Amino acid sequence: MRVLVLSDLHSNGTALDAVLDAAKQRWDLSVCLGDVVGYGPDPNEVTARLRELGTKTIRGNHDKAVSGLMATEDFNPVAKVAVDWTRAQLKPEHMAWLSALPKGPLETDGIVLVHGALQDEDEYVFTPEQALDGLLDSNAIVTFFGHTHHQGGFSYRDSHLEVLQIRPRAAESFAALRVEQARRYLLNPGSIGQPRDGDSRAAFAIADLDHNVVEFWRVPYDIAAVQERMRAAHLPEPLVQRLVAGR
Repeated sequence: MRVLVLSDLHSNGTALDAVLDAAKQRWDLSVCLGDVVGYGPDPNEVTARLRELGTKTIRGNHDKAVSGLMATEDFNPVAKVAVDWTRAQLKPEHMAWLSALPKGPLETDGIVLVHGALQDEDEYVFTPEQALDGLLDSNAIVTFFGHTHHQGGFSYRDSHLEVLQIRPRAAESFAALRVEQARRYLLNPGSIGQPRDGDSRAAFAIADLDHNVVEFWRVPYDIAAVQERMRAAHLPEPLVQRLVAGR
């Protein structure tokens, strides 16, 4: 079973199309770690695509905010503008789908899915200290998390916690991680719609745990086309600019 792991799509339909094209015929099941919407110009298109694919999806904080399940007082002003715009654009059937997304952690097909941390779906996991509880408490050898928009993760064995810098180089499409059964893993596929780890390419992962391999992918997409649609929608310019920087 090869699982396509998507996260933090943030209404970027062009990036999602590039990911699905690159992953074609390489996966049997797709999952999503949340933040389907927010920031980008294509909330209806991205939501419809996941629904068509039958992607097993958990909710992210932007999904909650757009569907009214979470207040936006803690959102920065730029993010809040995007939430309000997205809420006004979404078709009722897509809004209903977002509102009904389950909260992580979700255990499926031998892996566990969370948006932020295992214990708190809205927590950003950047450091080994933040990752430790999830590594110890998860029911699976491999747990996937999103939210930070940083590709990579953590592993744990015999009281030793390791930071995994697993990202393909600029000239590479993917980098592979060999999964050891004696270890536990907390892995982030990176963001499709708005990467923040210095690489503007859309990020995702393919997990083949039957063969003990997780591939971390990056694919280029037409950023200028997305920026044009964002400006036409009058979305905030900082959101437009950060797509190029990957920050």
